[in-house]
Amino acid sequence: QVQLVESGGGLVQPGGPLRLSCAASGTIYSINAMGWYRQAPGKERELVARIPSAGSTNYADSVKGRFTISRDNAKNTVYLQMNSLKPEDTAVYYCKADLMTTGRIRRYYWGQGTQVTVSS
Repeated sequence: QVQLVESGGGLVQPGGPLRLSCAASGTIYSINAMGWYRQAPGKERELVARIPSAGSTNYADSVKGRFTISRDNAKNTVYLQMNSLKPEDTAVYYCKADLMTTGRIRRYYWGQGTQVTVSS
């Protein structure tokens, strides 16, 4: 059993910062890539940022220069530092982990989502 638990969402004023965290736990052998996605009302879920176990990160064009993804492999945790937030960043943010379980099964898991609201 694998769980992804997100934290750090909330209400923030435009231009403000917010930091999301996502901790993976359970029967994990190794984690390949971790990422953040978001879904605004009436829209499809979209990639925000992704960080592989090795190699370069990638970001949605709309967040480049404002958001930074990082990970702590020792803690199986991924972070999303969001700066200069805009109202259009308002969405439910989901963590995703592409991993291999201790049973050597590769699959991906989603977190439960955390609401981010940018409003004055």
